[in-house]
This record gives sequence, C-alpha cells and structure tokens, in this order.
Amino acid sequence: MIEAKGLTKRYGETVAVDNLSFEVKPGKVTGFLGPNGAGKSTTMRMILGLDTPTSGEVTIDGQRYRDLHRPLTKVGALLDAKWVHPNRSARSHLAWMAASNKLPKSRVDEVLGLVGLTEVAGKRAGNYSLGMSQRLGIAGALLGDPEILLFDEPVNGLDPEGIVWIRNFMHRLADEGRTVLVSSHLLSEMALTAEELVVIGRGKLIAQSSTQEFVDRASGTTVKVRTPQLDQFATVLNQQQFVTRIEDVENEGKVLFVEGDISTDQVGEAAAQHGVVLHELTLQRGSLEQAFMQMTGDSVQYHAQEGIAEVTQLDGPAAAELAAGPKEDN
Repeated sequence: MIEAKGLTKRYGETVAVDNLSFEVKPGKVTGFLGPNGAGKSTTMRMILGLDTPTSGEVTIDGQRYRDLHRPLTKVGALLDAKWVHPNRSARSHLAWMAASNKLPKSRVDEVLGLVGLTEVAGKRAGNYSLGMSQRLGIAGALLGDPEILLFDEPVNGLDPEGIVWIRNFMHRLADEGRTVLVSSHLLSEMALTAEELVVIGRGKLIAQSSTQEFVDRASGTTVKVRTPQLDQFATVLNQQQFVTRIEDVENEGKVLFVEGDISTDQVGEAAAQHGVVLHELTLQRGSLEQAFMQMTGDSVQYHAQEGIAEVTQLDGPAAAELAAGPKEDN
C-alpha cells in the first residue's frame, strides 16, 4: 500500500504539492488524475524518493523508498519511457538494472517476452519508437516482480492493440493483489482501466473514491424514458417532485429525461401506478471526462481562448527525467 500524509513540496515560493494525503490500496488499479501542473509527477517522484518532501511523508507498506532493501523487488515504476541511454540495447539496459538489485539474469528475457520485445532486444534503445520505449519501460518496472507498480502515461505511443494489452495487463496485476497506480490524461482509457481514483488540482486533493462514485457525484444520473404518454407521465413525475425535461432526439422523436438522485426502479414504479406504457427506460450516467472537467475546472492553470490551442506545461517544476543509468555498455 502507498500512503501519503500531509505531503508538501515547495520550490521557492511555488507550491507544487500542497498538504496532500491519500492511500493507494492493493487489488485495484488506481487512477491518478489532475490537470497539467497539478503535481502528479512531483508526487510520483516523491513516492520513489527522487524528490524530498518539504514536509509530510509518503510510505510504501510503512517504509520510505530509500529504506527499502533491493527496491526493485518491492516497487516498479515507469516515469519516463525515454530515460534509457540511447546506445544501450534493451537487453543490456535490463541486465544492468537486474545486477543493481541482484536479480537473476534469466528474469531479463522473461520480462522482454512479457512485453513483446524479444525480437528487438539486441537493438539500440535510441532507435526505438515511443511505443517500443514504453514497453521497455514497463519491462523495467516488472523486472523485480514487485508488489507495487507506478506508471506515468503508460499508453503514450502505443497502438490500439498495445493500449488494450496494457489495460488488460494492469487488471491482471491488480487481480494478483498488487498495488497499481496509473497517471494518465487519457480519461476515456482511465474510465476502462481504473476502479479507484485519486484526483488532484494545484497540488491539493480534490477527490478520492471509486471511479463510479466520482462520476455520479460530479455529473449525476439521468433516466431516459420513451412513452406514447409523454406529457401525461411528465406531469405525474413533476407532481412527485421529480425534475424532468422533454427533448427532441434525432431519429427518436420526443424523449423524457428524469434528472437527479433517481433510479429506473422509481420511474418504472411511478409508470406502473398510473398505467403509463413504457417503450424505453434507461439509466444514463455522465462520462469520466465530464466529471473530471466539472471537478477540476477551477484548478486548470491555463485556459485556452476560443480558436487558440491550449497552453500546457510540464507536470510540476520537478518533472525531470528519471536518473539515467550508466552511459556506456560494459
């Protein structure tokens, strides 16, 4: 389990992470979300001991990363797919990592096979595509068969097959009882991958909950109703203090929408009590993207003007590359 308590990181007068507390528990994929500049990468670097907190602490099963013995056997991480020295081959890079933690050489070929890089293991990493580099980074994270895994934007550069592969792979890791923390800006993918969410903005915690709870709390639910007795049923529901609206839907005609904290059971029972014929009764939930935009709107540092591309920045002042390995092959 990862546990942050009052985690704060300042760079001069800039506060990158502000009194942040959260938990990441085993057995589920946890999404780590926030706008650009929210402090996600800085927080992940502090988890891994690459940055020192100004105050507060973050522990891994009760220990700081720096105190872990053979840390690759406890924590695996992918923060930057391009931190590998370009003149090293994938196999040479992983062999160096394995030697640093006294891991068997046989593990190198095992993880290369897991991520589909066996055939290109002898090629220079500098010639890899971004997708291949991501797979190499994932192989490095898996090298020590760790209980805890951190991934920062792991699907960048992957083709659709690769995205599905990493999604299913993360689910399998969580099903094995591991702790999996994933940071990503691809909210549609996070909706399919993450069961739990930690959402931050301007370095502060906005929400920690299940993905479904986050979406429901932010965007609510709507019940879609199609009935030949539309106006009659709308009147019935309004008399029962339900909020309704009628819209013209393309290819469907007029449709009744019931909003608020309501279930299809309640709407169906009201229809039965008043003899209303139903042709459709569907619960509609908002998307993770809608919920995210609503919950983090005040935390976005740069807003685009109409017709102008959005300005982005690195995720925190400390979003530097993960320290590179040796510069030359031995």
